[in-house]
Amino acid sequence: MKTSIIWFTTNLRIHDNKPLLEAIAHSDQILPVFILDKSNFELTPFGTKKMGNFRLKFLLESLEDLNQSLKELGSGLYFEVGDTKEIIASLVEKYHVSSVYVTEPPAFEERKLVEEIEKHCWFKKCTLNTYETATLFVLNELPFPLKNLPDVFTKFRTIIEKECVVKSPLPAPLSIKSPAFEPFRIPTELEEQIARLPKDDRSAFPFLGGHLAAHTRLNSYFFETNSVSKYKETRNELIGTDYSTKFSPWLSLGCISPREIIEQLNTYETEVVKNESTYWIYFELLWREYFHWVMRKYGEKFFLLNGIKAQSPLDRKIQMEQINIWKNGQTGNEFVDANMRELMSTGFMSNRGRQNVASYFCNDLQLDWRFGAAYFEEQLLDYDVCSNWCNWAYIAGVGNDPKGHRTFNLEKQAKEYDKFNNYRALWKA
Repeated sequence: MKTSIIWFTTNLRIHDNKPLLEAIAHSDQILPVFILDKSNFELTPFGTKKMGNFRLKFLLESLEDLNQSLKELGSGLYFEVGDTKEIIASLVEKYHVSSVYVTEPPAFEERKLVEEIEKHCWFKKCTLNTYETATLFVLNELPFPLKNLPDVFTKFRTIIEKECVVKSPLPAPLSIKSPAFEPFRIPTELEEQIARLPKDDRSAFPFLGGHLAAHTRLNSYFFETNSVSKYKETRNELIGTDYSTKFSPWLSLGCISPREIIEQLNTYETEVVKNESTYWIYFELLWREYFHWVMRKYGEKFFLLNGIKAQSPLDRKIQMEQINIWKNGQTGNEFVDANMRELMSTGFMSNRGRQNVASYFCNDLQLDWRFGAAYFEEQLLDYDVCSNWCNWAYIAGVGNDPKGHRTFNLEKQAKEYDKFNNYRALWKA
């Protein structure tokens, strides 16, 4: 009997999931696995953890949802916390696994891990198969080789819009046959860890993790509230749940795929209205797409001080006192501080806020931008390795910004986007 592992990483759904469908098609039984690597809770060189409690809570909610979806298909989710390489190796041995199926990771650290596991699998006569699940297009659908990916987004967008069409999402499997394994259970210490998180009624993201919650939000934003029809006008607002789509946390874990969003968008444009705002949803998804492929192109460079440039436009410094003042929303700049307090209290911040606090960190304080990016990695509910690190490099002038060094006028930004001081008052210390 051929047994395979479907190793879930950032594809926490049963719909539009190529590695899941491939595993089922080529196996007699499959073992669905998610491993929360213990390194997520260790300190990084930047003095942060890879995963803070807001991210952890959203992840655990998403895993519970995935387990329920798998149970309805006759299976479930094997969940363990520990060393990913050791756990995969142990499961391959225990269940006599012949193949492992997993999402193709975009960033160099995750790619290195997959390569190391693939080597171990090879010695055990087990193959490892990767598939792209996080993007609108797969690599061979791009109209250029990866090495020729444009270094400016506008050129990328122009070519993609002219030559590429988003395919329909793949269907969910009808059933899954699995060997007997230990039922899904969240370790007590993790439950206690997230139970201590205070609830903040001011949050712009009061939603649960998981595929069900993602599709509930998708339907609400499109068809119940018609918020999508005015997205371009409201996307830079700061307060409330409907000024922006809020899809990003679910996209970051793959609770929903970008192709599922496009499918709903196309339906909305056909049945309700097609306007500049509906196009802008696709536009923003193309930015996300671009950063994914840019990360694949440049790899480790996006985690270096100079990014993809020969040198940084500014001399960067590391001053932990200033960094901590910024983190805690105590800089004295009311607009920056309000945004940082929202992040610290809820794990979420608007896109407009992110650009401003990053500009302040990089350009006003002239600090090592990687410390800011690492803090966002720890805190943000919607942390996505590509969008986060590529955006920070962009603001720091060492990424894909053709202008090279973009500084925000914070006073002007506050007056334009918080004209009546409502946001600053909401998040006042």
